[in-house]
Amino acid sequence: MDELKGLHHVTAITSSAEKIYDFFTYTLGLRLVKKTVNQDDIKTYHLYFADDVGSPGTDMTFFDFPGIPKGIHGTNEISKTSFRVQDDAALQYWEKRFDRFKVKHTGIKEQFGKKIIGFADFDEQQYQLISDELNEGVESGTPWQDGPIPLEYAITGLGPIHIRTSYFDYLKEVMETVFFMREIAQEDSFHLFEMGEGGNGAQVILEYNTVLPQARQGFGTVHHTAFRVDDRSDLEAWKQRLQEFKLPNSGYVERYYFGSLYTNVAPSILFELATDGPGFMGDEPYETLGEKLSLPPFFEEKRDEIVNLVRPIDTVRSTKHFEKQYE
Repeated sequence: MDELKGLHHVTAITSSAEKIYDFFTYTLGLRLVKKTVNQDDIKTYHLYFADDVGSPGTDMTFFDFPGIPKGIHGTNEISKTSFRVQDDAALQYWEKRFDRFKVKHTGIKEQFGKKIIGFADFDEQQYQLISDELNEGVESGTPWQDGPIPLEYAITGLGPIHIRTSYFDYLKEVMETVFFMREIAQEDSFHLFEMGEGGNGAQVILEYNTVLPQARQGFGTVHHTAFRVDDRSDLEAWKQRLQEFKLPNSGYVERYYFGSLYTNVAPSILFELATDGPGFMGDEPYETLGEKLSLPPFFEEKRDEIVNLVRPIDTVRSTKHFEKQYE
């Protein structure tokens, strides 16, 4: 069985589809590559932000569940999502940009030998930027060519996912024994694991924490994280492996843009394995990617019902010109 190839996507919960669209598009300069609905709750938007062409390993997605309460950060949660930039100079650009846009941030720090800067959005969702300057391993994506960020500073993909847990020994064993991840470094209570070719695009940081209260999922928190496999046959092999270790799993789930397999690996920690393809380019042209409400074929007969359930959001960018914003 092949190892997992790296990070595929992270899915989180937002209080406002409109506000998260503005934040990711105009502040972070990521491209909305798909505007669709949660296939398990069709009155809920599912927005996918990624690199220029929606490459696997570059996208963060959001649900906006109606009426959901604000989440509580604590232990036993996927606590932070990282994004990659090409070098340390890019972090200096982002530090100034965050100041100008009044985005809460930590300033430039260092962890596991890489320069990072932590920041948060309007829901107190936690993120960080990480420099690829010293990075080796899984390649990153392509910056959004027509976005507002100069290409040399732009976000290119996902970096290490942070998980905070009070079940450290158990989760470490699951990650190493079941998922073939390997621990490569430790700093205090933080343990760095990687998979596949390694590097920023294939890493998980596990934090052992028994002090903070139990986290509670809601807006401002991560719903799940997904890791890359090639195709459905790989998912079937992983399904068998999960069953051998008596880990619960969803079985194969057709998401149209990729195939999926879900498993709860520890309390409040949901992993998804997702295929690299077909991707996001099959039902919309490159020039207008993410501008219309996209539905998988098995939902097309419900389009009128869905359009009436979800409020319209203007995501047209092909008619706009973004000046690159040098600080």
